[in-house]
Amino acid sequence: MWERTLQDLIRGLRANKKDESKFIAKAVDEIRSEIKSDDMELKAGAVLKLTYLDMLGYDMSWASFHVVEVMSSPRFHLKSVGYLAAVQSFQQDTDVLMLTTNLLKKDLSSAPADVAVTLNGIAHITTPDLGRDLTPELIAMLNHSRAHIRKRAILALYKIITKYPEAIQSARTRLEEKLEDPDPGVVAATVNVLCELSRHNPREYLSLAPQLFQLLTTSSNNWMLIKIIKLFGSLSPHEPRLVRKLQPPITELISTTQAISLLYECVHTAIIGGMLQGSSGDSLARTCVSKLAAFIQDSDQNLKYIALLAMAKIVPSHPHLVAEYQDTILTSVNDQDISIRMRALDLVSAMVNRENLQSIVQQLLSHLVPDATSAAPSTATQSLNQIPTSPGNTVAYASPSQSPSYRLILAQRILNICSQSTYDHVTNFEWYLSVLVDLAHVANAPVGPEIRDQLVDVVGRVRAARRYAVKLMHTLLNEDAILRNAQDEEACSEVLWAAAWICGEYCSELADPHKLLPYLLQPEITNLSPDIIAVYIQAATKIFGYWAAEVAQRWDDDDLAELNGAVETVVSRLSQLSRNPYIEVQERAANSLQLFNFIQADLHAHRPKSQPIATSSVFDPIATNQPRFPKSLYLIQPLFAIHELNPVALNAQASVPIPDGLDLDAWIVPPPPEAKVIEPSELLEKKGKSSKKVKKGKGKEVNEVNGIKTKSGKRQKPQEELISDQLVYENETPEEREEIERVEPKRKAERMAQLRDDPYYIIDDRSQKSVVHDVDTIPVVQLEGMPSILPDANDNRPSSLRTATQSFSTRTFVIERDGEMPNGAAARLPPISHQDVPVSSPSGGTLTPQASSAFPAYDIPGVDVRSTTPQPIKVVRTKKKGTSKKKQTHVQHTDTS
Repeated sequence: MWERTLQDLIRGLRANKKDESKFIAKAVDEIRSEIKSDDMELKAGAVLKLTYLDMLGYDMSWASFHVVEVMSSPRFHLKSVGYLAAVQSFQQDTDVLMLTTNLLKKDLSSAPADVAVTLNGIAHITTPDLGRDLTPELIAMLNHSRAHIRKRAILALYKIITKYPEAIQSARTRLEEKLEDPDPGVVAATVNVLCELSRHNPREYLSLAPQLFQLLTTSSNNWMLIKIIKLFGSLSPHEPRLVRKLQPPITELISTTQAISLLYECVHTAIIGGMLQGSSGDSLARTCVSKLAAFIQDSDQNLKYIALLAMAKIVPSHPHLVAEYQDTILTSVNDQDISIRMRALDLVSAMVNRENLQSIVQQLLSHLVPDATSAAPSTATQSLNQIPTSPGNTVAYASPSQSPSYRLILAQRILNICSQSTYDHVTNFEWYLSVLVDLAHVANAPVGPEIRDQLVDVVGRVRAARRYAVKLMHTLLNEDAILRNAQDEEACSEVLWAAAWICGEYCSELADPHKLLPYLLQPEITNLSPDIIAVYIQAATKIFGYWAAEVAQRWDDDDLAELNGAVETVVSRLSQLSRNPYIEVQERAANSLQLFNFIQADLHAHRPKSQPIATSSVFDPIATNQPRFPKSLYLIQPLFAIHELNPVALNAQASVPIPDGLDLDAWIVPPPPEAKVIEPSELLEKKGKSSKKVKKGKGKEVNEVNGIKTKSGKRQKPQEELISDQLVYENETPEEREEIERVEPKRKAERMAQLRDDPYYIIDDRSQKSVVHDVDTIPVVQLEGMPSILPDANDNRPSSLRTATQSFSTRTFVIERDGEMPNGAAARLPPISHQDVPVSSPSGGTLTPQASSAFPAYDIPGVDVRSTTPQPIKVVRTKKKGTSKKKQTHVQHTDTS
């Protein structure tokens, strides 16, 4: 026989690496013959080799019975081989386990060596049935004379309790007694088991607190102290008196112990157990933070990690203590270990407040600024080292901040810590606007949409920051750095969307708005995404409309040339953009182009007038003064400046009142009634069995076929047509049928009228002649609230862009956190965020909202502006008296006044 020992099998495997499967197959055949031998030594050797092969992944379940045979050997070295094979190969569903009950009981009453091996095996192969049968024997083992047997029995008993929970009822008393065992190993094992059992229901183990506290103050075993402190951490939330009792010993352990694991467990228990509250808790918290700060400066990466993790748990209750080590914590943000960097970011995000926000954000931004020393390699060797040698290798970045994923996380974290609780920590919004712009330049990560949304949100909520925002966005639109790299996803080109929107919405802050038009309509904007181009077009239209209305107020005939040049430039660029392949850009450009074509025609037709001319018309029966400026200058501005754009409250939509008489669950257009389908066979049976001839009147013969009478000699309808007609009109009365025939031509005419307005429906109207409108012939209608044509003496706008000093304004800002609610809101829900802080302007007066429009909105007489939905019209059908059966429809209006 060959390969008799395990050593020979291992040597053979090493010598046959090229054909391992063939070698193992031959070895298994030899083992099958060896394991059937009556020689227990040979059988145990075969089981030992099978155990090794099972570790390599080969199945040995077929030899389970032979393993039990080796377990029953009276020799210790063979018995240990059997138990080793059982631990390695037996599962919960192994069928031979039911044969081991008596064997295990017998071994538990044997020599101490056999008992030790048996207890080790029971801990691994126990099942609910074995646990039920072996619990009495294991409880008896707790009083064994040998300490190592008692310790093994305690650990094996825990395994049985996990499989057979009912065993705890009879074993708990004996376990509690073992806390006073003279052997420290037995006590440590008992504490370990009780700590694991208390995780499920800590309240049941509160009675053990005095004994555990005695061990906490007297023991010097660090591992047992860790378990005791863990156990107290789960008990203290259920017994508040434990907190005051545990503070002194835990404080002493934190101050004196040199064991890092014990120190961390003490800090963790103090946090989760609520021991950092109150005056005594403050001193404990300060001690914990000072110890953890020393760990952060340690060279051991593991200590740094657990220190940052523990500090993140202390920050919610004691942020001022953690803030003292702000610089120490920020040094970990650029650590080479990604896990430490992420924990440091979590800690920094949690420790932010109004006082340290600006310093923290500036230091985080500095990590995003490219490092000049690492931007370009100094030697050719360094350049080659940065090139991956194979497609599977990744680039090793010299600095952690060069990693794209980390730059994205860092940029998003800056945005989150500044915007949390609706910008609750931001005290200077001019500073925050500059941070957003700087972040767009240095992030080099796809955070453009987040920056865009926050720019628009801040400017909409904080009125005092709009002037500085317009200045900043004007500068951003003048630059071409982002515009050149707009195709790059990491260029944050979405900030140009916000820049164009802000300059268009708040263009009243610009002294020379028309100078921004060339930047908004330059040919290079085609590099931008379609949604940004659409906003550019909209902003250009708004800015021109405001500027044109402003020129009309201070009109001078010399302004005509400048207006013509600006309009021609806009029309030229819009004509190109109207052919853009994207429908949104195309539609906006086409709509604006029509407005500018009208303005261009009006400007060309305008003739300077030395003084106003009195005219009258049918539209203006009272003689009025013809304005000296072109009337079309006021065409665009009212379209955008009638209503002020304010932030909307989160619960605004839910607070809109439902008008009386409106049923949101009712059909707007009722569905047609379902036609009753009648089978032809049922219809024939219903109308009659056969045709009959009936005499009617003066000898006239009438044929009755299926209930339908016709004069004889006339052609009858086919049977299928009669059935079809009967199906169509089964649910209609003759009056309704007559009404349908009368209304059908009118519906057809209305449908043709709708098709004429459909751009996708081609109608041949070449015979119609186009009508040329003369702009000068359009009469001027006197409208109330028309702005004065004279310059505004109270205009306090600057002569150039709203300039600001290099340092940010020292004023305090009011942020509209709640947002705007609709008129007549049904119910105002409680505010979702903090209350606004009342502040004052630099001049001492209270900041009040100002209308965004430069002049009052038009007020057209005779138009009833309704704030609610009008009363619905009630339609009543009545029959007209007389012989006609046509219906009349009367419309009744309900007077709601």
